[in-house]
Amino acid sequence: MKVFTEQEVALFLTDHLKDWNFEKNSITRDFKFKTFVEAFTFMTAVAFKAEKLNHHPDWSNSYNKVSITLTNHEAKGVTQLDFDLADMIDKLFGK
Repeated sequence: MKVFTEQEVALFLTDHLKDWNFEKNSITRDFKFKTFVEAFTFMTAVAFKAEKLNHHPDWSNSYNKVSITLTNHEAKGVTQLDFDLADMIDKLFGK
């Protein structure tokens, strides 16, 4: 699977995933919710999408905050799967 260069990732984020950041061969985003239950519900929805793609995020949850990091550990960088999952996550957050 193709690993995108830092410049390719930056361009894609600028054009398509404006709320995501590039850090250490990964893309990251923080999400904030009104309650813990809303945050956990979001994580559950993301888990189902990630499982369908067989591509799983590194993430953490603290009360109403969810931090997500996406990278392809096998490829050692950002791949199309990361962009696809990030797009799905943004759509879930937007609902």
